[in-house]
Amino acid sequence: MDKASFFEDVYEIVKLIPPGRVTSYGAIANYLGTRGSARMVGWAMNAAHGHSEVPAHRVVNRQGLLTGKHHFGSPDQMAILLEREGVHVVDDSVKNFDDLFWDPSKNLL
Repeated sequence: MDKASFFEDVYEIVKLIPPGRVTSYGAIANYLGTRGSARMVGWAMNAAHGHSEVPAHRVVNRQGLLTGKHHFGSPDQMAILLEREGVHVVDDSVKNFDDLFWDPSKNLL
């Protein structure tokens, strides 16, 4: 799989994350059958900012931290977008992460 098609596959999954829910880079990689490529998913999210239909703000690290926040218009933009959807963020960390976690391997059957 080339990089462009991998990024497109990532974007198609991210588009399915419901508002008010979050997933992780690793969960997306696992769903795509590329376990261990969470970093590549991160690169796809960094490149997603030209794709307004991709809700990149819903993808966080495996601990619920907003590690991609620096790739938004301002350092607070990712948290603002999540908060608008009802996701409570404190100190760049999603509160109730386990309750809000959306696992594509379980939710996309």
